[in-house]
Amino acid sequence: LFPIAVRGSEGLYMVDGPPSFTESAAFRRDTGKNCKAVAFSKDGSLFAWCNGEKVNVVNVTRAELLRSFDLPKTVCLEFSPKNNVLATWQAYATAKDGTAGVPNLQLHDLRTGKCLKSFIQKKMQNWCPCWADDESICARNVNNEVHFFENNNFNTIANKLHLQKVSDFVLSPGAQPTKVAVYVPGSKGAPSFVRLYQYPNFGGPQSALANKSFFKADKVTMLWNKKATAVLVIASTEVDKTGASYYGEQTLHYLAANGESAVVQLPKNGPIYDVAWSPNSVEFCAVYGFMPAKATVFNLKCDPVFDFGTGPRNAAYYSPHGHILVLAGFGNLRGQMEVWDVKNYKLISKPVASDSTYFAWCPDGEHIVTATCAPRLRVSNGYKIWHYTGSVLHSYEVPSDEEMWQVFWQPFMDGVFPEKAVKYQAVPSELPSAELKPAQAYRPPALRNKPVTSSKLHEDEPPQNMKPQLGGGDKPLSKTALKNQRKHEAKKAAKQEAKGDANQGPAQVRAPQNAPQNAVPAMTTGDPEVDKKIKNLKKKLKAIEQLKEQAAAGKQLEKNQVEKIQKEAALLKELEDLELGV
Repeated sequence: LFPIAVRGSEGLYMVDGPPSFTESAAFRRDTGKNCKAVAFSKDGSLFAWCNGEKVNVVNVTRAELLRSFDLPKTVCLEFSPKNNVLATWQAYATAKDGTAGVPNLQLHDLRTGKCLKSFIQKKMQNWCPCWADDESICARNVNNEVHFFENNNFNTIANKLHLQKVSDFVLSPGAQPTKVAVYVPGSKGAPSFVRLYQYPNFGGPQSALANKSFFKADKVTMLWNKKATAVLVIASTEVDKTGASYYGEQTLHYLAANGESAVVQLPKNGPIYDVAWSPNSVEFCAVYGFMPAKATVFNLKCDPVFDFGTGPRNAAYYSPHGHILVLAGFGNLRGQMEVWDVKNYKLISKPVASDSTYFAWCPDGEHIVTATCAPRLRVSNGYKIWHYTGSVLHSYEVPSDEEMWQVFWQPFMDGVFPEKAVKYQAVPSELPSAELKPAQAYRPPALRNKPVTSSKLHEDEPPQNMKPQLGGGDKPLSKTALKNQRKHEAKKAAKQEAKGDANQGPAQVRAPQNAPQNAVPAMTTGDPEVDKKIKNLKKKLKAIEQLKEQAAAGKQLEKNQVEKIQKEAALLKELEDLELGV
């Protein structure tokens, strides 16, 4: 069973996942309507929520209450990776007399229930400290510096990373040694940059593992791959100065821990909607370009591996095992999904989840949840559980006077569920699968009884494999290289034709280059003027022959064309006279 937590105006409860879909007995429903914050631990064994009165922590597997904290105004919760610490955040408020408010970020020891440390954290953005997976390091951004604590000892700052103005940072996942990606925004004409460091080596620019600087960045998103060998950086500006897009401008950069860096070249202009690392850490998928958007899988050399063509999509989701990729169009798009087997690059299914605001893979790599949640959409709130082959296994819609705010799977550690072979046949289901009815285009009354002519605003590009063919070199050719290759091949073919013409006989040696291959050998008089007249007469006679053929086929000729045919005898006589004078 893979429980799903559901939070809304009906309270907080859990539903057992496939195959039962009944309310879970492991968690007693909290019927309060003030539940603002919920969180599972990384391994899924612990669950915490704030109901507007207290923060409660339960052991889901044993169905028992572990701790309660008297923090009624908590709006954010987070567990440390090994379940030793619970972090809570409340909105910061200054005192009435203008003095500093009380610390609003608390770190609690879950074994003893004691508060380990309290900090003032004014902004909700990046409120939570970041831990390494083994909890040996914890870091938080304080006044444009990154402060590091070791072994959950928050009374002593073990290390500091101080650059001009560190705006954001991300710790690498996985085992030690921990790496840190830091972003420093540009100022006074200097570029922004992202640097990678290995903890605790922060001694100047030379100690950085990798560095990438760029202009055009108001904010960045940094994404480590699972093996912590590389980072993808999406740099974006809020305004596109060219006026081409109201999404602003985005660029995608690649940094590797071995020092390599590159700009990922995207073949279509427009916004970058989503970028996702494959769990195998050697490929990533980008969804980009003005609608209909392109989606492409790249390797670690930033070369395209497979292009999914164009379609209505703005998101990419790899399954936990990395063997299936879902490309989807949510938000302002109609909810079409494409489910791909990324080992063989075969399309599995094309389900439709209309009005969805949320998508998540189940940890088993077989099931998916899509949901319509408030406040993004306040009508038709509910969720659906799918099999990736396109079957809807369970659907729930809240009553019209209620709202659903959040839906999410209970997490499990990697390796709990083995990877299964990909299925292409839809699994059986009692519920009908949702199919998108093609929208009828508006037709004005004058055209309604006439046959429909298809007119497309754009041609969809088909998927294509970008891997180099065997013997085809290391890289797929760029557009320019392909163009040059075609030119080279055309020149080669022309040369071969010319050689073939020359070998046909000595009479053709002096023939003009553009003479057709089956041309009659040209006779010369020795007088260039006479030769030119003969050539022109033959040209006119050939045109008359073509007109006579058209007339014989029943074509109505123009007056001037008839007059041309009438001149044939005179032209033949003139040609004969010129040739007799040879």
